Amino acid sequence: MKPRKNTKRVPSFRKLLRTSQIKLDNKLKNKQYKQKSAAKKYRKEQKKLREAVRDAISRKPFPLEECKKKQVAKKWEEKEEEDALPLDMMDEDDLKLMEDLAQKASFLTRDISSNEPVHVKKRKHEGVIEKYEKMPRRLQTEPEKELIHLLPIKDKSGIIPQAVEKPVLNVARDEEEDTDDMEEAEGYLFEMQSVSAAWYLLSDFPSFLTLTSVPDFNEEPLPVLTPEEMAVQRRQKLQERKMHIAALASAILSEPDSNIKKLKELRAMLMEQDPNVAVIVRKLVMVSLMEIFKDIAPSYKIRPLTEAEKATKVKKETQKLREFEEGLVSQYKYYLENLEQTIKDWKQRKLKKSNVISLKAYKGLAEVAVKCLCELLVALPHFNFHNNIIVLIVPLMNDPSKMISELCVEAVKKLFKQDKLGYASLGVVKVISGLVRGRNYDVRPEVLKVFLHLRIKEVELQKDSEDIAPKKKFMTYKEKRKNLSRMQRKWKKAEEKLERELLEAEASESKEKKRKLHTETLNIVFVTYFRILKKAQKSPLLPAVLEGLAKFAHLINVEFFDDLLIVLHSLIASGDLSYRESLHCILSAFHILSGQGDVLNIDPLKFYTHLYKTLFSLHAGGSNEDVGIVLQCLDVMFAKRRKQVSQQRALAFLKRLSILALHVLPNSSVGILATNRVFMQTFPRMDLLLDNESQGSGVYLPELEEPEHCNAQNTALWELHLLQRHYHPTVQKFASHLIAGAPTEGSGALPLDLSQRSATELFEAYCMKGMTFNPPVASVTPRRKDTFSKMDSFVDEELNKQLQQHINETVAPKPLDFAKHLKKSSLA
Repeated sequence: MKPRKNTKRVPSFRKLLRTSQIKLDNKLKNKQYKQKSAAKKYRKEQKKLREAVRDAISRKPFPLEECKKKQVAKKWEEKEEEDALPLDMMDEDDLKLMEDLAQKASFLTRDISSNEPVHVKKRKHEGVIEKYEKMPRRLQTEPEKELIHLLPIKDKSGIIPQAVEKPVLNVARDEEEDTDDMEEAEGYLFEMQSVSAAWYLLSDFPSFLTLTSVPDFNEEPLPVLTPEEMAVQRRQKLQERKMHIAALASAILSEPDSNIKKLKELRAMLMEQDPNVAVIVRKLVMVSLMEIFKDIAPSYKIRPLTEAEKATKVKKETQKLREFEEGLVSQYKYYLENLEQTIKDWKQRKLKKSNVISLKAYKGLAEVAVKCLCELLVALPHFNFHNNIIVLIVPLMNDPSKMISELCVEAVKKLFKQDKLGYASLGVVKVISGLVRGRNYDVRPEVLKVFLHLRIKEVELQKDSEDIAPKKKFMTYKEKRKNLSRMQRKWKKAEEKLERELLEAEASESKEKKRKLHTETLNIVFVTYFRILKKAQKSPLLPAVLEGLAKFAHLINVEFFDDLLIVLHSLIASGDLSYRESLHCILSAFHILSGQGDVLNIDPLKFYTHLYKTLFSLHAGGSNEDVGIVLQCLDVMFAKRRKQVSQQRALAFLKRLSILALHVLPNSSVGILATNRVFMQTFPRMDLLLDNESQGSGVYLPELEEPEHCNAQNTALWELHLLQRHYHPTVQKFASHLIAGAPTEGSGALPLDLSQRSATELFEAYCMKGMTFNPPVASVTPRRKDTFSKMDSFVDEELNKQLQQHINETVAPKPLDFAKHLKKSSLA
């Protein structure tokens, strides 16, 4: 049905000027509505016509026979009318009865022989069995006739469908031959794996078998290859593919502008269909494309051209650059889509229709795809589709596969460390926050630990002198006219122009912009941390949250300090935390109080008490990493808050730390003794513990958990004398230094390499993770003489002769019979 021709005249310009915009909009809406209603009406008519044809076909399978039946029925009625009795021969009573019955419709349609009442309604399914019985039967040998439905004919009575029998070709003779040929061809093709194209023809085109393909295979069969020949053939194919990949890659790298179309040819090899080399070729192409994009991608983001820019005429060089950028972005997009699809197929355990690659091989392909995405995430943070790569990589950080998870975590850490602007970090933090919330906090702790590598420092809240200093302003025209001469104005104009160009050419982002980005990033990090503290306190993510709070606590707003300290103390008091998690809680609390929390008048005595109680719970074996957290806590609690710490508390910690130094590894002992040195130099009267005579009343109670009431002033640091005999030379030096009273000068002073380093640095420097001793142990080799001096071993000559004779004798080998010897010993 053709659309109706629009005969309305286009309104003139004057009429359009007189017509309001609202009226024109209403006219347009009415016109569109009419067009929609006309199309809808046309679709309804077509639907009704199709339904009528379908119903007619289902009701009348043999229309020609039904027409014949109608004609026979008409003739039968005419004969009955001729045989009917004349009315004048009937009585008046019979005529009256017939007239009364004729007025009822049921009289004409009812079967008189039936016993059913007159008013029973006729059901839809009535007479179905009778119609089925009346239909003619067909023998099994008779072939089924297929009908070709023609266009129906419409007359006064309704729609009459038309159908013609489909002609059937006599192919019964060749069926057996065709089936035999098919079986032979299929068996041959199963043995020959290299002929994969023939399988495609056999599966998609069944008629191909009945033509000339199978006779050709049977007449000229290909030779069957041995495993060695197949391996040689595979190596040749693989070498050809490698050379082709290398040629394309070198051509693209040599001239990217002119050879950008070869990227498409190289990317097409990601769909390698040869099952012998498909996996290796796809991996090689993935890695090659990744390196090519890293090399030829520009250092800016390519934006799409507007319609106006496309319409304008430009130079040949500009047009060439535009074509290069457009081709690069499109191929990069398709490449990323291929990598994403590879990972999705492996995740869903879904095979392609071609079945070229098995499920086991898909895992290797997916790992290579993830490596490529991680490399692009770190190498091209400024280029297009970087946010799409982030969305792909971040969920894989929580992948069950440990290898893939570690790859993605390391890539995100590298991105955080090298991100100077903050755009990429903000994008990753947003996606991680959404992932943690979407998974209901059921993610790996490593996902949150990557926040510790964010490059956000104290510059966010403390302004530098450059920021405080007023920005340089250019002089206005009136100021120049008033204060400068004509020549000075000319020089000033040139100088300001040069300064503006330098400011525009400077690639570094302004500090204000960085501060805004970092603030937004930190807000998302803290929102994630606070949600976990509020809703998932028993989650395995809690240690990572506490560690993150300990690092960024000095950047939290002062308004949240009270609530956060209450939450941290309740976590410690609950007893559900391990000692490592409780140490992170203490470190977070003191970071809060040492930064902006100085203005708050809070005495964290309960945190001091908990740390004092936890010191003897530290692991003293190989995994003594918790000592590093303790050293950080002590630095924040005593060195940075020396005015708020009492003497009794400092003495108690000094004594307990000296006891702890006897039981831990050498690097931990060095760190603890360095902390004790800070104690003795920071707090007065710490030399009380170097004297044997007790000061004051009471007895030292080492088992008491309150540092203020354990009477630490009545004891002595006798542990230092034991540490003087320690096997580690650095521990000996520190112990001797502390016994001398920790002097800064003189014979008892420490060397500069030890005195100028903090306790945490010394703990890391003397760590024995690599199974190396620091300082190295001098190797003592015993003196060995290669040749012995020719001298008599015994003074007695006869004894020397007997020894020499015994040495020169040749002993004949005798078989050893242990069973016989055992029998003799048992009988004896």
